[in-house]
Amino acid sequence: MGKYEPLGEFLRSQRLERISMTFSEIERILKAKLPDSKKHRAWWSNNPNNNVMTREWLDAGYETESVDIASGKLVFRRNKKQNAGKGARLSIFGCMKDLFTLAPGYDPTSPTGEDWLKGDILGQGRK
Repeated sequence: MGKYEPLGEFLRSQRLERISMTFSEIERILKAKLPDSKKHRAWWSNNPNNNVMTREWLDAGYETESVDIASGKLVFRRNKKQNAGKGARLSIFGCMKDLFTLAPGYDPTSPTGEDWLKGDILGQGRK
């Protein structure tokens, strides 16, 4: 059994959408101290290539959120995208959510470009 597997087992046994934990509680589950890296936000990111412990919570169907390094607390939130693939049907609506953002004040429905101003967009040709 790997060092961080007990955390994965603990999370898989939970049915809650959100699980609030302290770093000390995680250490009790692991029966080992977390590395000094716990003091860095990157350690708690949900990047699957980040570290071995990250894979445990992701494979258990959870993601970290509300990580407070100073107080040593975080929340694991159930990953609905991962769990939805297990027999549930996904909606196409919202599939592009969080893939890109628009600058504040930008109107995506407004015409853009020089061709629009000269009427070329309708195939009328430039005059």
